[in-house]
Amino acid sequence: MALAANPAAWAALITLIVMEVVLGIDNLVFVSILSNKLAPEQRSRARRIGISLALILRLALLSTLAFIVGLTTPVFTLPFAPPLGADGHPVFDLAFSWRDLILLAGGMFLVWKATSEIHHTVDPQPTHDLLDKKAPASMNFTAAIVQILFLDIVFSIDSILTAVGMTEHLPVMVLAVVIAVGVMLVAADPLADFIQDNPSVVMLALGFLLMIGATLIADGFGVHVPKGYIYAAMAFSGVVEGLNMAARSARRRREAAGRREDQAGH
Repeated sequence: MALAANPAAWAALITLIVMEVVLGIDNLVFVSILSNKLAPEQRSRARRIGISLALILRLALLSTLAFIVGLTTPVFTLPFAPPLGADGHPVFDLAFSWRDLILLAGGMFLVWKATSEIHHTVDPQPTHDLLDKKAPASMNFTAAIVQILFLDIVFSIDSILTAVGMTEHLPVMVLAVVIAVGVMLVAADPLADFIQDNPSVVMLALGFLLMIGATLIADGFGVHVPKGYIYAAMAFSGVVEGLNMAARSARRRREAAGRREDQAGH
C-alpha cells in the first residue's frame, strides 16, 4: 500500500515497463523467426512456451537478486594489457564476469544463428517458398525450445540487471516484468505472422539479430553500446521497409488496375 501511494514508485513502474518491453523486442524477434521454422500447428505453442519460459526465468532471477548482482563481479582477467584509445582509456575490458561470459556466448550464438538463417534464406535452390505456410518443418520442436530457452537466459539476465539498476523495490520489478512479458505474449503471433508473410521483413529481422548479437559481444568485452542507438537504427530500418512495402503494394494495385482496363478494352 505504501508503494501504491508513492508517485516515485509509479514513475519507476511505468519507466521500467517501457524499458522491459523495448528490451523484450530482441527476444520476441528471435522467438518469431525460430518458431516459423516449425510445422504450422506447432508454431503458436512454441511461442507461448518460449515466452512463458522467459517469464519464469525472469521471476526466478528476481527471487535471487543478490546472486544476479554478483554475476557482475569479475571472475578472471586476461593476462595482457588491452590497447588504449585516443582518450587514454582501454578500448575494451579484459576482466570478465559471469554476466560478460553469458553475453559473449549469447552474442556469438545469435551471430551464428542469424548468419545461418540468412544463408538458408538466400540459397539459390530453396526447398520451399518462404510464403508457403504449409511447408514442412525445417526444425523439430525440442530443438526450437532449447534454442529459445538459451536466448531467454541471455535476455533475462540483461533485463533483470536493467530492472535492478532502475528501482530497489522488488514488487515494482515483478509487476513490470509480468506486464512486459504479457505484452510479448499478445504480440508474438501477430509479429510472427507478419514476418512469415513478408520475406523482406525476414531479412530485416535477421539483420537485427546480427546487430543485437554483435552488441552483446561488445558488451561482453566491456564496450557498452547505448541501446538507444540500436533501437533507433532498428526503427529507422523498419520505417524504410514500411515505405518499400507501401510502394510495392501501390505498384501491384496499379498493375492490377491496368490489367482490368486492358481486359475491359478487349
